[in-house]
Amino acid sequence: MGVVTDIAKSYRAPRAVLRHRLAGETEGGALVTLMLACGLIFVAQWPRLSRVAFETGQEVQMLMGATLLSWLFIMPLVFYVLSGIVGFALRLTGAAASGFEVRLAMFWGLLCAAPLWLLWGLTAGFVGPGATTNGVGVLALAALIYFWGAMLAEVVKKES
Repeated sequence: MGVVTDIAKSYRAPRAVLRHRLAGETEGGALVTLMLACGLIFVAQWPRLSRVAFETGQEVQMLMGATLLSWLFIMPLVFYVLSGIVGFALRLTGAAASGFEVRLAMFWGLLCAAPLWLLWGLTAGFVGPGATTNGVGVLALAALIYFWGAMLAEVVKKES
């Protein structure tokens, strides 16, 4: 329950939770955090994919297989590359944050935003395309950007 509790605490004090996570995490723990976040976002796609399969007559297994490939195999690589680019840019600006800290800030931010992605998936599956689904999607994306930004600020502040 430590992860769930830390996600809930992150909505109140994301920087404090990241400090706590940095004290006890290793590179393996960062990878587990990323895979858990990507797994939750994959699960969030199920209601939407079921709706698409019903409306278009496509096989739901094919849609889920492609989504599984993208969220559990391709997106983790994308997040590693993106965190590497951000870490390199931070080093160019003089910030002394390590690559591990930048990665954990991104991965933990993604995991903290995952509950909103689950809400987006339910909205997309039950309500369908429209303003409500788009609004929840924007909220989930804004949460990811907020968490990632706040946690990056903590990593940069910690090392400055």
